[in-house]
Amino acid sequence: MAISKAKKNEKVELLTKELEGSTTAIIGTFAKLTVAKDYELRKVIREAGGKYRVVKNKLAPIAGKGTQVEGALQGLKGVNSVAFTSGDPVALTKAFAKWVNDNAEFQFKLGIVDGKLLNVDEVKQLATMPGKEEIFSKLLFLINAPAQRLATVINATGRDLAVVLNQGVEKEKFSAA
Repeated sequence: MAISKAKKNEKVELLTKELEGSTTAIIGTFAKLTVAKDYELRKVIREAGGKYRVVKNKLAPIAGKGTQVEGALQGLKGVNSVAFTSGDPVALTKAFAKWVNDNAEFQFKLGIVDGKLLNVDEVKQLATMPGKEEIFSKLLFLINAPAQRLATVINATGRDLAVVLNQGVEKEKFSAA
């Protein structure tokens, strides 16, 4: 069934608004994907902070024009969908890759992160990287560790003195004669 020009323009405008703030997009093909699996995939992507849309090959490049994910939407062939986010690209890719491992119906085609096109292998490598929160926690640990060690060393002198005094009192070494 043919879609009217007005309906196409409406779809392009909607997708353009959604893609404007996006920095990351993952393109894939979903041949033979059931409705239940599609619903499950959309839920996984939504939980990772992204959005998921099935795109028309001729309308996607028009909608992506001028956005950071424009390069990924050019020259699409076959049945395609796009998952995109303006948040953490690793979180989206991890959630997506985990779902793809369990469901062979979906396959990655390419991705784009901050304007850099990624092939299928690079998308899979991105999924194995630590997320922003994990990197931040490791960085804070590394910043905090020397300060903790310094505080431990400074407190050790007073603590050791208190232990010696306590042992002296327990053995009645400081009794008045």
